[in-house]
Amino acid sequence: MIEVVAAILENKGKILIAKRKSGKSLAGFWEFPGGKKEIGETSEEALKRELMEELLIEVELKEYVGESIYEYPDKTIKLIAFSALITKGVITLLDHDEYKWVNLNQISKFKMAPADIPLIDFYRKKSSK
Repeated sequence: MIEVVAAILENKGKILIAKRKSGKSLAGFWEFPGGKKEIGETSEEALKRELMEELLIEVELKEYVGESIYEYPDKTIKLIAFSALITKGVITLLDHDEYKWVNLNQISKFKMAPADIPLIDFYRKKSSK
């Protein structure tokens, strides 16, 4: 099982989703940005590193949102999500084709990566408390 981390980036009541780049697995699907954990990294360290590598941003992690285990035809991933705020940098797409800030009511209009879908409900429950 591959451990992957994702950020639900928040800004003015909206969250960021990013469209996977053409030519990559799940190209065209939308996701919460993040990436694979490396050996010896905590989930938090991996997420901060991945966001810097993929979007050139620094973040402050707020809280653990939840995790999703999903079996794709060629691999199984465990996706661990945190809510976060951008603290430094301007979003620069290096690993995605586009990004959007959306509210939770709009997110169902996007073709989300299957592993990311349960995270939407986890986030919705946490943010309604």
